[in-house]
Amino acid sequence: MTDSLVLVINSGSSSLKYQLVDTATGAAVASGLVERIGEADGIIAHTVDGETIEHSGPIADHAEGLRLAFDMFERTGHGLTSAGVAAVGHRVVHGGNVFYEPTLITDDVVAEISRLSTLAPLHNPPNVVGIESARALLPQVPHVAVFDTAFFHGLPAAASTYAIDIDVAKRHGVRRYGFHGTSHDFVSSRVAEFLGRDRADFNQIVLHLGNGASASAIERGKAIDTSMGLTPLEGLVMGTRSGDIDPGIVLHLRRSAELDVDAIDELLNRRSGLKGLSGVNDFRELQGLIDAGDEGAKLAYDVYIHRLRRYIGAYLIELGGADVITFTAGVGENSPGVRADALAGLTRFGIAVDPDRNTAKSREARVISPDGAEVTVLVVPTNEELAIARAAIRTSSSA
Repeated sequence: MTDSLVLVINSGSSSLKYQLVDTATGAAVASGLVERIGEADGIIAHTVDGETIEHSGPIADHAEGLRLAFDMFERTGHGLTSAGVAAVGHRVVHGGNVFYEPTLITDDVVAEISRLSTLAPLHNPPNVVGIESARALLPQVPHVAVFDTAFFHGLPAAASTYAIDIDVAKRHGVRRYGFHGTSHDFVSSRVAEFLGRDRADFNQIVLHLGNGASASAIERGKAIDTSMGLTPLEGLVMGTRSGDIDPGIVLHLRRSAELDVDAIDELLNRRSGLKGLSGVNDFRELQGLIDAGDEGAKLAYDVYIHRLRRYIGAYLIELGGADVITFTAGVGENSPGVRADALAGLTRFGIAVDPDRNTAKSREARVISPDGAEVTVLVVPTNEELAIARAAIRTSSSA
């Protein structure tokens, strides 16, 4: 038995990701993905010791999916009850103005997270379902909510405020909250550790580029701006999300195309971004289409890079110059082309990417800028599960 094992759960609308993390070593003991919850062809892929076993069949709901996942742990010799799990950490997307620290989950906390679903209707409801299911299966273990918005809670008012009627904004909780905060916090801290510096001694830009994508400006350890806003829809072009658009487009689509709110929501969140422009949202598929001469794919890539460069430029000005620029998440960690194109032509600002370092394959944190460059450019793998696990241990221990 150990007091360092934490089960981390990320519950989506029809899927559920989980990982058993040893916070003492930072290693994932086991991990898994439950997909197609509520469908007849559900599937669980459970990985332990480098081997993956699968279960397929109907998965009625999240509770059933978690129960089957627990069975997988038993079958592979890592039964969660006998292993002595110290805590369960839950990723929760939106904490509103209420939650900005990891929080021990109680019935009242669950009710408040559910109430905040008006701000994150696609995310908080399945988060709540995952929490309730896990609490039922592990009732004696402390459960901790870790909020995506927490790292950006202290944004300056100028960065967090939308220029709309202030009374309307206050009444309905309209402000810029920011997301991917757990990743931005983890990576910016890892940057400081990697460089052997105190995070409070330098300025950095973190670019979290995955299917969802966001950028942050971090001044001496504190976030002063980020690309996502009231929802995760604002900001960079993403796999299926539009990112920034003229809000008048929503009005135009309502009036001209007669699309209702749900249809526009579906369009901007699930049928836009790279997928909307090219038909695919996976960067490897996109690159294959570009290599084959597909003009729509090339346009999608160009729009993606254009938006990314615009945010980098804005944050360089906000920070008065950056000491470090870091790429992370799936695309950021694995696409040399995106990294090179995002920072191309910026040598006058002390920013450059070394071609050999950039294309060298590695899963470790590494420098990709030339020796002596004024701005250090890094690739640093993110690990949100480890960050959530550590927060869950700290919170449950101090409760």
